[in-house]
Amino acid sequence: MKYANHITDLIGNTPLVKINNITKDLPCIVLAKIESFNPGHSIKDRIGINMIEDAEKKGLLKKGGTIIESTSGNTGMGLALAAIKKGYNMIVTMPDKMSIEKIDILKAMGVEVIITPTNVDAADEKSYYSVAKRMQTKIKNSLYVNQYDNLANRLTHYQKTGPEIWNQTDGKITHLIAGVGTGGTITGCGMFLKEKNKNIQIWGIDTYGSVYKKYHETGVFDKNEIYSYTTEGIGEDIIPKNVKFNIIDCFEKVTDKDAALMTRRLAKEEGILSGNSCGAALSGLIQLQNKLKKQDVVVIIMPDHGSRYLGKVYNDKWMKKQKFI
Repeated sequence: MKYANHITDLIGNTPLVKINNITKDLPCIVLAKIESFNPGHSIKDRIGINMIEDAEKKGLLKKGGTIIESTSGNTGMGLALAAIKKGYNMIVTMPDKMSIEKIDILKAMGVEVIITPTNVDAADEKSYYSVAKRMQTKIKNSLYVNQYDNLANRLTHYQKTGPEIWNQTDGKITHLIAGVGTGGTITGCGMFLKEKNKNIQIWGIDTYGSVYKKYHETGVFDKNEIYSYTTEGIGEDIIPKNVKFNIIDCFEKVTDKDAALMTRRLAKEEGILSGNSCGAALSGLIQLQNKLKKQDVVVIIMPDHGSRYLGKVYNDKWMKKQKFI
């Protein structure tokens, strides 16, 4: 008989799928790494189990303990799978801009969800970072995972996701495109790929309201760059330790509207029901198309599934309220 011993055993080895219609005017081949094929339907499944097992090895989490994390939703799901497998309790803090689907899915997995305001500074006591950190000081045998500064995050992608992409493209990849949130995915994959071929271009997709692009280009952390935006899972108002800016060759910003409309196009024109940041990544590539050549092989990381955005990007009322349609 062929079966997995646990749902977490199915994490990884996600497929590459060619984008055909949306990119028909581009000179190169564009391949999407469909991370929604992970059992928790996102790329964050990969880091969830790895960060917990790393914490166990270091003695930071013991039997019967509580996992605490600040998340836009997907890392919470990846950690929830690990918590179920290993018998831990779990609490997450989430900004109030996140989709109701993400919140309900986490609750269905037995996670306690605490909603915090979006429009506060990262250092504010009400921010989802601060609330999570404070909870660890109050709950015995608990661990604040901190995906932003936990280097087991990017190590996961260095050891697994990057090698998968290299092998799936027979080493022919010339460009990696990924939205940048914690920075773990783009940095880990980029580190591995550049070791294999230093000429591979690593392009990070940012959003308006995030500090990344300006910080990468100038070294200046400009608080005037920070404001609220609707695209989930990319951009930051902090500089996580997981980001190695020397690995990323350029950043491109994408508007909330362009990200949302491209996400819808992926569903209608490619049959790929994807998350909001997937549309942002593809939209960013289209904006940078003049940098591409005929021989290029482009891989775009598509981190999650569209089922988590049915009340937002795929909802006409929400889209009209945002004036996107």
